[in-house]
Parts: sequence; C-alpha cells; structure tokens
Amino acid sequence: MTKEQAKIKAHELVSKMTAEEKMTQLLYNSPAIERLGIKAYNWWNEGAHGVARAGTATVFPHTIAMAATFDPELINKIGDVISTEGRIKYNKHVEYNDFDIFKGITYWAPNINIFRDPRWGRGQETFGEDPFLTSALGTAFVKGIQGDGEFLKGAACSKHYAVHSGPEKTRHSFNAITNEHDLFETYLPAFEKTVKAGVAGVMGAYNRTNDEPCCAHSYLVSDILRKRWGFDGYFVSDCGALKNIYAFHKFTETKAEAAAVSLKNTCDLNCGETYEALVDAYEEDLITEDDITAAAERLYTIRYLLGEFEEVRPYSDIPYSKLDCKEHRELNLTAAEQCLVLLKNENSFLPLDKSTDKRIAVVGPNALSVTALEGNYNAYASQYFPVADGVRSVFTNADISVEKGSNYCFEQLNHWSGFNNMLSDGIAAASEADITILALGLDCSIEGEDTGFDDDYTACGDKKSLYLPATQQKLAEGVCDVCDNVIVVLMCGSSIDVGEKVRKHAKAIIHAWYPGSMGGLAVARMLAGEFSPSGKLPVTIYNGNHDIPDFSDYSMKGRTYRYIDGDALYPFGFGLSFTNFKYSDFKIIDKNDETVTVSVKLKNTGNIKAKEISQIYASIKDSRTYTPHYQLCAVKTTKLAPDEEATITFSIDTYWLKAVLEDGSRVAPDGEITLYAGGHQPDGVSNTLTGTACEEIKLQ
Repeated sequence: MTKEQAKIKAHELVSKMTAEEKMTQLLYNSPAIERLGIKAYNWWNEGAHGVARAGTATVFPHTIAMAATFDPELINKIGDVISTEGRIKYNKHVEYNDFDIFKGITYWAPNINIFRDPRWGRGQETFGEDPFLTSALGTAFVKGIQGDGEFLKGAACSKHYAVHSGPEKTRHSFNAITNEHDLFETYLPAFEKTVKAGVAGVMGAYNRTNDEPCCAHSYLVSDILRKRWGFDGYFVSDCGALKNIYAFHKFTETKAEAAAVSLKNTCDLNCGETYEALVDAYEEDLITEDDITAAAERLYTIRYLLGEFEEVRPYSDIPYSKLDCKEHRELNLTAAEQCLVLLKNENSFLPLDKSTDKRIAVVGPNALSVTALEGNYNAYASQYFPVADGVRSVFTNADISVEKGSNYCFEQLNHWSGFNNMLSDGIAAASEADITILALGLDCSIEGEDTGFDDDYTACGDKKSLYLPATQQKLAEGVCDVCDNVIVVLMCGSSIDVGEKVRKHAKAIIHAWYPGSMGGLAVARMLAGEFSPSGKLPVTIYNGNHDIPDFSDYSMKGRTYRYIDGDALYPFGFGLSFTNFKYSDFKIIDKNDETVTVSVKLKNTGNIKAKEISQIYASIKDSRTYTPHYQLCAVKTTKLAPDEEATITFSIDTYWLKAVLEDGSRVAPDGEITLYAGGHQPDGVSNTLTGTACEEIKLQ
C-alpha cells in the first residue's frame, strides 16, 4: 500500500466518525469504535533495543552500546529483528484480543537526542554525542524497524523533538535556550535525516525550547518539521508532556487551552490524558473539527500503512518460533562483541590464554548483575550472561571465584540486613587471584530516566560526578593494592573515570556499556581472544575533574569532542584492537554539489584477523561563524586477515561539509576544508594513545 492510498482510506474512514469519536482517537489508548469495525489500539510500545515490557524478546545491547559499533548495517539488522519479534507478538495479541499497552507495533524509538552532557542519565538511550553518527545509525534503525515491504513492518518514532538532554530533575518545567547555529548544526540534523528517510512518527520533548513547549512549538513543529521538512507522519507528545504546558510551564492557564495549542501546532496524539479536554476546547471554539480531522487522518494513515485493516494482515505468517530464536541470539552476541571498546591493553596483556588454569576472581557490583546487561526500556531475555557467568563458560579450566565487593553507590557498616559492607570479601578474593576482573559501573537505578532520587551521586537519574561512586572507587583501589593483574570491565551508559590509581594499575580497561543479555559472554570471549575488539567510543570520556559547562547550559561551546576545551581522557572515536592497521594513499576520487567520494588503503599489519572501523573527519574553517574542531562525516567497517589490504571508498554527503551560520543556514565555508582518514579522530590524545596519526588531504 502506498502512502497516498493509505491517506485516501484514512480520509474515508475518519469521515464516518463523529467529532467526539475522532477526539477519542487522538489518545494513545484509542478505544474501539464498534459500529465502524475499529478495534482498540494502544500506540505506546517501546523498542529501543528489543520489544520491551511485554514478555520474552531478544535483549540487544542498549542504544549507546549499539552506537559503539559505528556500524549502520548492523544496526539495520537489529531494527529488523526487533520489528520481526514485534510482529510475532502483535499477531498473537490480536488473535487473543489483547490490545493493552506495549502490545502494538508503533515503537517510540529511536531516541536520537544528542548526548551533549556526560551527566545525563538518559544518554544511554541515544546513539551518542555526534550528529553524523546519530543520523547514520538512527536512519539505519528506522529503516530496519519499518522494512521495505508494501506495508510498514513496524512504525518507528524519532524522539525527543527537540533540544532535549536533561536535567531530568527539572525536565517538566525546564526551558532549553539555544541559538540557531547550535540548533541546526547539532540538535536537529538527526531529526531531519530520519524524517527524510521516512520515519513514521516524531515524539515531542517534555521541556520548553526557547520559551515554547516542545509538543506545541510553532517554530519547531509547525514551521520546521511540517513545512520545511515536509513531515506528514504522526506527531506524539512525550508521556504526560501536555500536562506540563499548563501545570508546570504555565504556558496556558487551563487544560483545554493546553490541548488546543498542542492540536493547533499539529500534535496528533497525546500520550497522557490532556486530550480528554479536547471536548472542552471544541465547545469553547479553541479548535475546529477540521483540526481534529487532520490529526485523526494522519494517525489512521499510519494504521492503514501497518496493515491493521487488511483481511489478511501483513507479516501474519511469521511463526512464533522465530521469537528469541537461535539466529537472533547469534546476532545479539555479534552486536555485544562489536560494542566493546578496549581503552587500555598494557603490553598486550590481552588476550588471555583460554586454557589457563590460573585463579581468576570476578569482583564488583556488576559481576553477576542482570540489570547492567539490560539498561533501560528493556525486554526480558530467556537467558542472560552476566560477566561472571561468561567467564565461567569460556575459561573452563580456570579456578574462578566471584564476589560483589560493594553496592553500586552506598556503603553501610553494621547494617542488620547485611549485604552492604562487602569490601573485605571483594579484596580477599582478589588477593588470592592471579587475575582479577573488576566488574564496575552503574545500572538504570543509578543513571536513568527521572528516578526521583536525589542523593550524593545522582539527581533523579543524572550523575553529579564523572568518577565512579565512592564505594566502588574504594573497592577498585583496594583490589589494585592486592592484585597485580587487574582487568577493569566498566558497564554503564556514559562517561566514567575510574580514577588515576586504577587507570595506571589496570593492565586492561574495557568499556562494555549495557551490552544486552549476551554481554558477559561477549566480554569473556574477547578476554580469551576469540575475536579482536573493534568498538569505538560514541562519546567523549572526560577526566573526572574536567571543567564541563553547567548542565543546564545548552550552548555547545566546551561540549563533546567537537567543541571540547582541553583534552579528553579517552576521545570520541577511540578504541584499541588486538592487531594494527595502517592507512595510506588517501585521495579524492570525485566531488560534486551532493557528495565527495574519497578512498584510502587499509592494511592489517598484525597477526590477528580483525574488524576495523575506518572514520573520516572534516575540519572546516569559516570566518563568519564558529565551527567544530573536527566533524565525523563517514564511517565504514572492514574485516581483514593478517597482511590483507583493501581500498576503502567513502561517499561523504556534503551536508556534513558545510558551515552553519548564525541564522542556522548551511553554506559552503569561505575557508579551508581538511579531510582526515584513520581509525580515530585526528586529535593529539588519540594519536598518542594509538601511536598512529590520521592521513589527511585538503578538499579546498
């Protein structure tokens, strides 16, 4: 079915509804209209890294972990599996007349907000801090979810529009202030790219941006999204966001006025209950029936495109046995392996001998944690591999001991319920081990979405520090005092500094993110050298005492690798391998107004078969505006055997080679453009950490 055909059918069906019936269909839990043969439909479902909150499904690495793969093709495959499993569930839900929440095929994912501040608790839900990477992976995910068939396989939804990345504590009343330069250079590109790729939905944010509520924003929604970009899909409020308009933003006085201003600015669907007041708004002549009809028709266009009203629903023949099947678990393990980022490997300490019979201690709050595998907005897997279980399954000859050693955040002494002061046990296990794997980090109870807890380390899910929580730092340093061979496995969704003492003492440091249900097995397989790590940092890891701007300041100056003041601890784009790659013969093949085509030779100069994430960066100079230090503009994954060489070709969209002026316009720069090719960005810290420099050429 084409979109035009779906629009015609939606118009015909909606024309048969009364004004009151149409208004009921603008609520996320849309009731049935039996006289028209319309069943109830609940629009709210989650699928960021697996079909969430509705029983068993594949739990893929969380979004920030997916981003560390730098691999759009892999992310597309993950999106495809999510929508396959979603269809399997949906088919059975329809069969058994189950139209409850989390049972539909409209997924409120991906989250394509820019992870501009390392303290933000929901950064784990994003593809990182870079507009290009977020655009590339977000678009691949959307296409994977929606498929390329006659009907939408699932409906993706880009969120949260726009200029949204904390603080969580004040998100319901916060006013994000930004200028046109940062808006169009940083905050909007991923939305523009996913819209132009055909995303079915866009979700508005809780906050205001430049004084207007995001879900009723005349400039962002009506002008840019609808008119400039031509978006004709559905727009949905974040859950409860329309209540903010009158209750917290004080943008309107009444609930009916909030409903009216949202509908007038083309918010079609309310996740919440504010649109119950549309009846009042209609009776008070704040809205017209035409306003209601336009929203209902956009929503029903999506339902027709999903095939809801077909006599034989599309994708209804997918067998239930495909849910959480072997093929999907294998892809999940591949994703978990590719998301691991090796930050340190002193004197090639890794890989370990898989057949070793040495004593290995796995110590830390994430040694046996399942929640640290899941992240948030998660499904429930049929099998989990925490780090300790992964180590046991791979190092079958080793003598393995496991101790928690500490809680995530708080240490209590002499507590009657126990399990609080475990430091001595963790250090004791490490003291008798030949190798200690320190499984440190966080989970979604510490960093996450508006947790409601404000304490020494977190503010409603946002971190107050870039260091580990003090009790974990105490454990880590104590382990380093008693064990020479320490491997740190950091599981969290953000930038964390494990401290100078631990950094210097550890033989290896791995950032594993929230790596999905197979994550611990992936970690163990990497430790054993069953594959070479290829993951790259999708965020900057800052020194814990780095002077970053105030959290509520939305200016990009001083933020992310593109505008950082000073040096990163581990830069965006960095990640080590068990082998070495050499770049050479970087050259321009072709250029026109739309694309620049470049190529570079890549050779595996080591003795291990491995994947390499090749990256192209641009340094753009313009006298009229401020520009990033560097801007990622192309990526490609290549697998090479020892001594194998390949010529890698990149097609760079000139969108990423433009300067953004004060008015937000993208123009050809009046200065120099330099392109860089390598396995990392061309900054001094990356050069030092890798011992390699990027190849460079002048574009103009």
